[in-house]
Amino acid sequence: MTDSGAVLPWLVIRQDEGGNRYRVGRYATRAEAEQVADRLDTRSHGRLYVVERVGHVAT
Repeated sequence: MTDSGAVLPWLVIRQDEGGNRYRVGRYATRAEAEQVADRLDTRSHGRLYVVERVGHVAT
């Protein structure tokens, strides 16, 4: 939860060539997070943007 009380369970994560991961933002819906990740993906060079649910560990 955020200070406003909204639940934002979806994360956009940026992963660079070295495997470093950074949280870009949190979103209410998967669709919203995927839209942001797709938009960022088209602008990036050598970076991967992925969508994950809070508490879910990517394999």
